[in-house]
Amino acid sequence: MSHKTNYRSAFAIITILFFLWGFITVLVDSLIPRLREVFELSYFEAGLVQFAFFIAYFVFSVPAGFLLSRIGYQKGVVLGLGTMALGCLLFYPAASERLFSVFLLGYFTLAAGMTILQVAANPYVSVLGSEPGASSRLNLSQAFNSLGTAIAPIVGAMFLLSDSIKSSQEILLLSEKEQSSYLITEAAAVQKPFLFLAFAIAILALFFVFIKLPKILEKAPKDGYGKLLKNKNVLLGVLGIFLYVGAEVAIGSYLVNYFLDMNMASVILDNKSLHYVAQHILNSPLEGKDPKGIVGAFVVLYWSGAMVGRFIGAYLTRVYNPSGVLAIFAFIAMAMLFISMSTFGVVAMFSILAVGLFNSIMFPTIFTLTLEGLGDLKPQASGLLCMAIVGGAIIPPAYGYLTDLFGFKWALLLLIICYGYILLFGILKQKKPIKQGA
Repeated sequence: MSHKTNYRSAFAIITILFFLWGFITVLVDSLIPRLREVFELSYFEAGLVQFAFFIAYFVFSVPAGFLLSRIGYQKGVVLGLGTMALGCLLFYPAASERLFSVFLLGYFTLAAGMTILQVAANPYVSVLGSEPGASSRLNLSQAFNSLGTAIAPIVGAMFLLSDSIKSSQEILLLSEKEQSSYLITEAAAVQKPFLFLAFAIAILALFFVFIKLPKILEKAPKDGYGKLLKNKNVLLGVLGIFLYVGAEVAIGSYLVNYFLDMNMASVILDNKSLHYVAQHILNSPLEGKDPKGIVGAFVVLYWSGAMVGRFIGAYLTRVYNPSGVLAIFAFIAMAMLFISMSTFGVVAMFSILAVGLFNSIMFPTIFTLTLEGLGDLKPQASGLLCMAIVGGAIIPPAYGYLTDLFGFKWALLLLIICYGYILLFGILKQKKPIKQGA
């Protein structure tokens, strides 16, 4: 009984980390429309922000899996948190000097820490109990990850998107004193949230230094990565994570710009119901607000859908075959994107926001279906799966490039293809029934 209680306590503590990296990931998304105006970037260049963030997963995931198999889950968590705090601190000089390259370095460092954290936390949750219940447990932890992603757009809309940004030509028209004041204000708008995050992460790292977590990782077998690369199920899962993360991040990153392209700010202001919802999400009047802040309020519904879906998914994947639930959710996500492609205004907006609900179970379910039966190879398999998060670096710039060429609507076809593969993955996994359990 004490062993079971120990697992439950560890599960609760690790779930805090899921909230943290969900919050930070989406706060990064909120910066993209602001950076696009500050540095006058094209949609493709704006996508490079996500490239710098997610390429770190490709670079550090395999080494993190290798390191984790030697130092254990707990030390891996502390190392990941420390690296994240350093990344947040880099936003201070980047904002002060308005150096885009330093912003990219900050993103890269932040993501390096999150990579180590994810490689440690995801498989740790999967082994804190029975293997048949792994999908349900990870969906529940990921629900708190989604709680962080649901809160972050509100913070972003309030602190990062609520004021207008001047172009370089407009700044040159200001007096020297006005220029200095404006640049200081712009820097502070980015610096304050990330200084607070750096402090909070550092405190959390100290907490993980002193707490005691169950040690349930044995020494990894030799040639673990060699064995995993010959495993068809692992390779299919890696591709599934790559395409899922890429599609989810592409939608989240470009929602504000997509809504602005459809002139949704005016629609929201003219519609009493939408006006009421936006005003209460932002907790301030909409009059005089920048259009980015107005439409940015609705991004919370995208990430909130993922949160609600994961709480529901924790139940569904416990009582039904997780692969079947995955296939159904992928099919509905494709349908929602087709509807958004084919319509405009409120229907187009809410159909793409609904994709968040059906995204909900995809990452944890693909992850646990891939880890099934791997035993002590799970940390290294987790490294490969987390490396596939690099999809968030590849798909968004590709989507941005297609948007520059053909517009937002036609570019959605790329994301439909991504969800099509996930549908196929779920169907293939159904051919091998999974024994259900708590």
